[in-house]
Amino acid sequence: MGWRSSLEVHHPASGETRVVLQSDLLIEAPNWHPEGWFLVNGEGRLWRAGAQGLTPIDLGGLDRCNNDHGFLPDGRIVFSCHNDQGAGIYILEPEGPRDLKLPRPSWWHGANGSRITYACARGGDRVVRVAVMDLETGAETVLTPGIAHHDGPDFAASGQHIWFNSDATGHAQIWRMGVDGSEAAPVFRDENVNWFPHPSPDGRRVIYLAYAPGTEGHPRDRDVALWIMDQDGGNRRKLFDLFGGQGTINVPCWSPDGQSFAFMRYAPEA
Repeated sequence: MGWRSSLEVHHPASGETRVVLQSDLLIEAPNWHPEGWFLVNGEGRLWRAGAQGLTPIDLGGLDRCNNDHGFLPDGRIVFSCHNDQGAGIYILEPEGPRDLKLPRPSWWHGANGSRITYACARGGDRVVRVAVMDLETGAETVLTPGIAHHDGPDFAASGQHIWFNSDATGHAQIWRMGVDGSEAAPVFRDENVNWFPHPSPDGRRVIYLAYAPGTEGHPRDRDVALWIMDQDGGNRRKLFDLFGGQGTINVPCWSPDGQSFAFMRYAPEA
């Protein structure tokens, strides 16, 4: 086949998919910049991706970055990177990366206004929860209890809700709650193992990644599917099947106008 990773864009209204870039490097989790380029990770680094190829981003020597990255509303890059204490969250400033000094581990997932939302483990129990931080005050609020795995949070366009996945009902399903953690509930229930909901910037739709029943966690290199629904959970339908999983749509991936989204498709390792 000649490639390992294929960065592609899908337009749900027309059903059309186009290939942006194919690479023999394992790259993950495309974010869509307003200027039309994509942010991805690979080999512990962040890369600027587009039709012309991959360009490494200078992170001041940080080289253990994962697929939890994206943009703040003002266009700055925000990302998670590991050290010996676990993953932390950084903002790439003109002078270099700035550590937000959150307790580790913390895995960034979304931003709205001055708030970011992320998955984290707190209190030594290693249970993954959803939290928010106000960048102006530095205050952290953990929103979900340590009784199930809560992950993949992303803000609705209105800023009034957070979408996430939770296995509190037995296996990972798509949930929504208020930004203060109130009224948390599954939006629907089915047999699939569902991860990484991403609401569109125009406030109309949500996409998510569906694994086969019985899948544990969110592994890479699996037969998966991308689904779409209205923000009230209605009109839910499968868009298409693909070979992917971890890295396909871990973080916000919609175009700024909410008409298309980026995703990764993979070829099996040789």
